[in-house]
Amino acid sequence: MDPLTIAAASGLRSRMESLDLLANNLANSATSGYKADREFYGLYMSPDSAPSDEGVSSTLPVIEKQWTDFSPGVLQVTGNPLDVAISGRGFLVVNGPTGPLYTRNGGLQVLGSGELATADGLPLSGVGGQPVRVSSGKPIEIATDGTVRQDGQSIGQLQVVDFKSTSALRKMSKTCFGNPDPKNGPIAPESVDIQQGKLENSNVPVAEAAMRLVGVMRQFEMLQKAIGISGEMNAKAIQEVARVGA
Repeated sequence: MDPLTIAAASGLRSRMESLDLLANNLANSATSGYKADREFYGLYMSPDSAPSDEGVSSTLPVIEKQWTDFSPGVLQVTGNPLDVAISGRGFLVVNGPTGPLYTRNGGLQVLGSGELATADGLPLSGVGGQPVRVSSGKPIEIATDGTVRQDGQSIGQLQVVDFKSTSALRKMSKTCFGNPDPKNGPIAPESVDIQQGKLENSNVPVAEAAMRLVGVMRQFEMLQKAIGISGEMNAKAIQEVARVGA
């Protein structure tokens, strides 16, 4: 395969990954607490690639890594007492199936057991690691420090944590993150400001994401044409060689 086709094929693969990423961001632009994924491009050079006669090594465009943008989204007033939003840094702690998870999606519900849980049905962790249980049918008040009250009595406190570096967090679902790095354990946030009756919108800039999607699709089409041109050039070269041999 000639170098032009190889480079174009590598470009097509990286653009396909970008299209998947952008499409997923747009699909979740209305998901509360969703954090946009972004790509970081780089150049790949195989370890055994030798410089060409012109002294230039062969490199290929690739998506070197994906990263998550943890910038905050806009807080939207819902008026629902089971909706909470964190103003500033921090994550709500969720008791996941295999360990603690962390989320900014504060759209809560009350399970049949009385536990406060996420919209996905995962119980929230209170301070001390225990779930927060409430009585159904009674008004719930959630203070800015996460203290949950019913009938004027404190019945628990939502656990909020932060991380020195959010780059180690990995998405486990649309809005929940796991922390696979034991050296980057959760820490107490500098301040906690939980606002009841609000939700944090997705931080996906819809207009920008749509424009980038169109741009990547155009790049994809250009690379397809480049592969077609390369194929035509190879076919013509073979035909010319055959004529000379004849």
